[in-house]
Amino acid sequence: MCGIVGYIGHRKAYPILINGLKRLEYRGYDSAGVAILDNGEIDLYKCQGKVANLEALIGDDSKLLGTAGIGHTRWATHGPPNDVNAHPHSSGDGNMVMIHNGIIENYGPIRKELQKRGHKFVSDTDTEVLVQLIENILKNEQVSLFEAVRIALSEVVGAYAIVVMDKNNPNQLIAAKKGSPMVIGIGEDKEFFIASDATPIVEYTKEVVYLDDEEIAIIDREKGFKLKNIRNQEKTPYVQELEVQLEALEKGGYEHFMLKEIYEQPRSIRDSMRGRLRPQDGLVELGGIRDYIQKFVHAKRIIIIGCGTSWHAGLVGEYLFEDLARIPVEVEYASEFRYRNPVIDESDVVIAISQSGETADTLAAIELAKSKGATIIGICNVIGSSIPRATHAGSYTHAGPEIGVASTKAFTAQVTVLTLMALYVAHQKGSITDSRYRSLLFELDAIPGKVEQVLAQNDKIKYISEIYKDKPNALYLGRGYNFPVALEGALKLKEISYIHAEGYPAAEMKHGPIALIDEEMPVFVIAPRAGYYEKIVSNIQEVKARKGKIIAIITEGEEQVKEMAEHYIEIPDADECLMPLITSIPLQLLSYHIAVLRNCNVDQPRNLAKSVTVE
Repeated sequence: MCGIVGYIGHRKAYPILINGLKRLEYRGYDSAGVAILDNGEIDLYKCQGKVANLEALIGDDSKLLGTAGIGHTRWATHGPPNDVNAHPHSSGDGNMVMIHNGIIENYGPIRKELQKRGHKFVSDTDTEVLVQLIENILKNEQVSLFEAVRIALSEVVGAYAIVVMDKNNPNQLIAAKKGSPMVIGIGEDKEFFIASDATPIVEYTKEVVYLDDEEIAIIDREKGFKLKNIRNQEKTPYVQELEVQLEALEKGGYEHFMLKEIYEQPRSIRDSMRGRLRPQDGLVELGGIRDYIQKFVHAKRIIIIGCGTSWHAGLVGEYLFEDLARIPVEVEYASEFRYRNPVIDESDVVIAISQSGETADTLAAIELAKSKGATIIGICNVIGSSIPRATHAGSYTHAGPEIGVASTKAFTAQVTVLTLMALYVAHQKGSITDSRYRSLLFELDAIPGKVEQVLAQNDKIKYISEIYKDKPNALYLGRGYNFPVALEGALKLKEISYIHAEGYPAAEMKHGPIALIDEEMPVFVIAPRAGYYEKIVSNIQEVKARKGKIIAIITEGEEQVKEMAEHYIEIPDADECLMPLITSIPLQLLSYHIAVLRNCNVDQPRNLAKSVTVE
């Protein structure tokens, strides 16, 4: 949610800022703006809508010559999306501008106090309150810009990632972070890049510093880069090298990032297994959790937490760990878990799943579980993000950057890592026979090739999508390991095509949803041979008896469901516990093609953000 980009150095700032904002569009936003400092004056432009609207507002950018600036894409929290509420926000005297991700929870009382002191506000945002608080401190306490920011942040409650630019300090930007991501890129000749994530930075530098909570960076093109915390203690920056490649951020000839990322899954699944799966040697090696394997073996239970698609991956994980490792599992929405008083102790293992590694609710749930003594294991895609730093151990998914808001390759990469974890723990615990263990290693190794076989049916899936693109509702049914896939398939359709869809365990259809079925209702049924086949055939017959339209995902060569379905998509056979890695693919393609046929913005669906970094 929201996107931050900043630059100070020797180049013109505007091209870097506008390119960075375009790279951050995938995060979800409703307005955009930039501020450029040039010859002691701040040129400020902001407007509702897309970055393209901002470019049109600016027009001829040859007039923007300044070499320091900040830019922002806003996802509305306080105040509706409009030109006034767009960032950057200015101090009352116009000397200072600020961009901000996050929420200042106590902005109301601060605003009232500042109004008593003569401050006037033009927006509805909490951000304007913070920048005017900094201004008030700067004027009344006669301190440095850094000190004014530090004092202000010690008075606010909430989450923030901010960048402050002051025309009285033209060689300096101040950046700070708490509960919202921020990375600083270090270029040559004392030039610096600031962003919410690495995507706007990767083409300029590979050297980055990820800020920790309550750290404040003083970024000066004359004096260099200095890091302190909110208590004014100096910190030593940890500089690391970015692994993201620029080509991973481009569409690569595909019409949309989502389609590209669907087609990348044979590689992303393989990359998530690389160096970890050795079927010839009968081994799974997960170095990230090796030191905690006995915690798993002796765990009273596993609690898996996540949001959205990550929660669905966690549901697959529940089946995997209970089936293979024989450990009780609970799967929790992080947004609910964090506000309960859950019963957790040191015998529990908590697995936190997040594509971005910055999901606010998941981070809060991690801190709650840690405070109870649980062992926290992370599964995350973004190296250097907050969740890997907050957990005791974990495994990266190595899916590569996912730009499309609707997760596709992130889901299958998460399920891949969960499968590896479950197999690793089961083998260490002795809860799986050696023959089944070795068989599953070889089957897992073959999954990328089977995904390629499903992708080869894209034209058929597009044809089916044309038939059902205008239906207002849809039902997704699955059993066992494929029930979470039904939930994920329905979510994908809702997210990007705006069609109401629900996922259900097939047997639960009789307990309510069957009332919705008529000749206008498409029912997507996940019905592979492996797992509850005869039972789901009965469920299909119940739908047919009520004239519902069956679109079935079936195993190659299976005739019974093929004859019952209006349409079918054949997939390669696999063990039941590996089926979600295959059955999810055609549902992703169906959602994609239906959304495109409905002229929806597939990569940036309305109201959604890629990384939910606020509550």
